[in-house]
Amino acid sequence: MPTTLEETGRRDTLNLRIKPELRGMIDRAAKLSGKNRTEFVLSAARDAAENALLDRTAFEVSAKAYAEFVARLDAQPKPNARLRRSLETAAPWEK
Repeated sequence: MPTTLEETGRRDTLNLRIKPELRGMIDRAAKLSGKNRTEFVLSAARDAAENALLDRTAFEVSAKAYAEFVARLDAQPKPNARLRRSLETAAPWEK
């Protein structure tokens, strides 16, 4: 049974009070982006919401798991053909 707006296909409204000059700026930016005002504002709001949530994501792990994670980060990579080839190939800006 669908429970979210996304699952049911329904939409909800969001009303904002906005100064005319800011609305004009948003409209110009939306037009330059090839979007309408709603698409532009929703995209910007979604990006900001995702960033705010991702910046505050925390993982809780045991002390042992954390120590293993740090040890893997600190360990030198094991030599392999792909790594050797990468190290032997000149960077594009060095050619």
